[in-house]
Amino acid sequence: MSTTPPQFGTAEYKSSESGEVCPACKQAILGEYYRVHGALACTNCTNKVKQQMPKDTHTAFMRGILFGVGGAIAGLIVYSVFGIVTGIVIGYVSLAVGWLVGKAIKAGSKGIGGRRYQIVAIAFTYAAVSMSAIPMGIAQYVKEKKSTENVVVTTPKGNADSLASSGDGKTDKAGASGAEPKKHLSIGGLIGALVFAGLASPFLELGDEPGGIIGLVILLVGMNIAWKLTAAQKIEIIGPFKASTPAPVAPLG
Repeated sequence: MSTTPPQFGTAEYKSSESGEVCPACKQAILGEYYRVHGALACTNCTNKVKQQMPKDTHTAFMRGILFGVGGAIAGLIVYSVFGIVTGIVIGYVSLAVGWLVGKAIKAGSKGIGGRRYQIVAIAFTYAAVSMSAIPMGIAQYVKEKKSTENVVVTTPKGNADSLASSGDGKTDKAGASGAEPKKHLSIGGLIGALVFAGLASPFLELGDEPGGIIGLVILLVGMNIAWKLTAAQKIEIIGPFKASTPAPVAPLG
């Protein structure tokens, strides 16, 4: 008997004088048989298929999450860099992000999938796409600030002196002591505000019709790609069935 995994990609099978033949091991099927993806299979080959099916473990799941984080970061970078360099935000990049995340999780779990892998995949895809709004927003802010600093406003010296000497000094005092002190957010509060704004960005952009709605729909399609890529591998095994009894051989003479 060969130790290679049995292959049951088609439903083709052969028969012999002694009855049906297993297409994997080429042995006559006696007693009981199964159907694996529609193809006949003896009990021994069916057991091999069951044993070689990937088992979902905590280690595989954690490894899938770790690889998924890497895929989400890569997707976030791709989405952000494309938007910053070109100045164009194309929602179709969400499809690539979903593909990256799904493939990364499946690679980390070594082919194992399932409902919890799918939930993680769509969560990472959404986070990667939505959080890309933060670096793109920061880049846009820096660009606008630089353009503002390049604008030089000149005031004639006479007007400047008259403005400085006018009034009774109340304005300066108010500016020095009357103005309310600015409230500074802590580092944690600032990060939290950025994260919240990033995660909510796909819905905040809905007011930008029709681009916001189209972007959200494409994001959902990207999440669906990640969902399908991390689905559990299904192997259809039906049986057991009773094998046909070989026809009796007539005695010679």
